[in-house]
Amino acid sequence: MKIRAAVLEAFGEPLVVQDVELAPPKAGEVLVKIKSCGVCHTDMYTASGADPSGYCDCVLGHEGAGIVEEVGAGVTSVRPGDHVVTLFSPECGECVNCRSGKTNICLAIREQQNRGYLPDGTSRLSRAKGPLRHFMGTSTFAEYTVMPEIALAKVNPEADFDAICLLACGATTGIAAALWKAEVEAGSSVAVFGAGMVGLGAVAGAKLRGAEKIMVVDMSDERLELAKQFGATHTIKAGDESVQQVLDQTDGFGADYTFEATGLVGVMGQAVEAARMGWGLCTILGVAGRGEKLEVVPRFLITGRKVQGGSFGGAKGRTHVPQLVEMYLRGELDLDGFVSHRITLDEVNKGFDLMHHQDGIRSVIQFA
Repeated sequence: MKIRAAVLEAFGEPLVVQDVELAPPKAGEVLVKIKSCGVCHTDMYTASGADPSGYCDCVLGHEGAGIVEEVGAGVTSVRPGDHVVTLFSPECGECVNCRSGKTNICLAIREQQNRGYLPDGTSRLSRAKGPLRHFMGTSTFAEYTVMPEIALAKVNPEADFDAICLLACGATTGIAAALWKAEVEAGSSVAVFGAGMVGLGAVAGAKLRGAEKIMVVDMSDERLELAKQFGATHTIKAGDESVQQVLDQTDGFGADYTFEATGLVGVMGQAVEAARMGWGLCTILGVAGRGEKLEVVPRFLITGRKVQGGSFGGAKGRTHVPQLVEMYLRGELDLDGFVSHRITLDEVNKGFDLMHHQDGIRSVIQFA
C-alpha cells in the first residue's frame, strides 16, 4: 500500500515527507494505522547524526499510538480494531532477559531492530530507489506502520491518542523510572535534573509514589514553573551551584533519589553528586552524544551512592503501558498537560524546531 511518511535521507538535513510503499504484515507482525505520534528528542538526535547507532535512509518516529488494521499469521494478542501504543522496547516474555525478571530489555528482536529491520531481517518499507529501514522497529512518522506483535501494547480504547502516544517513549521513561526502576519511597526526597518530557515524567512518578520533597533543576524559568504543576515542591535554576542547592534543601546530605534527564554528561555528574551519601540512588535517563563519557568521583560511590541506567524507565512495555493508560483515565496522570503543540505530518520539521528552541514540552503529529 502507498502511504505518506517522513524520511531521513541525510543526517543534519530536514526530513522529507513523501509517498512510500508499505508491504503487508508477515507472520507475527501487525499493520497499525497511526493516529497520533509524539516528536521525541531521540528522533531529532538521530536525524542530527549524533547518535552513534543512527542510520539512513529510514522512516523516523517511534512515539506512536493507533489502531490495528490487519494482523499476520500467528498473531494472537491483538486483532483489528484494537487500540495500541507502539513500543521501541518490546516484551516477548520468552527470551532469557524477559524470563529473568531482572530487566525490561528484551532480546527477542534486538539484533535486527538495531540494524533497522523487522525480525526476519527485511523491511516492509520501500520506494523507487529501494528499501527503507525501520527506525527503532517502529517508524511512526507515517500514516501506517508494520510492527512485530511483541512491540505493541494493547490499551483501553477510551484513552485519547494524543495523550497516550507519549507513553511510547518520553512520558513512560520518566514515570516508570520513578515508579518501578528507582521505586521511590513515600516521604523521600527527589531531585530531577532536566524538566523536559522525561524529567517531568519523573516528577509525576515521584509524586505518585508519595515523595515529600521533589526538587527540579532546569535552565528554563518557564519549564520550572511548569514542573510545579506536575508535583515539584522546589525549583532550582541550573548552574554550577545546582548540587549545593540540592544539598542545602536536604540538610547537607543529598537527595534520596536523583534522576538525570538531559543527556549532558556534566549534568549526569551533578546528579550523581547530589544523591544522598549512604544510600542515594541516581538513575540516568538521558542519552549522551557520540563518544562522550561520564566521569564519577570514586569517593561518591565508596560513600554509598549508587548509579543505574533506565532504558524506557525500566518499563516492560506490554505490561506497564496499559497500566499507565488506566492511571491516565483515572485522572492520576496528567498526560494532556505534556502536549504543547499539535501539528501535521508535513510540519514534522517544525516539531524539531520547536524542540530545539525549548518551545513547549511535546509536539504531537495528528493523523486523520
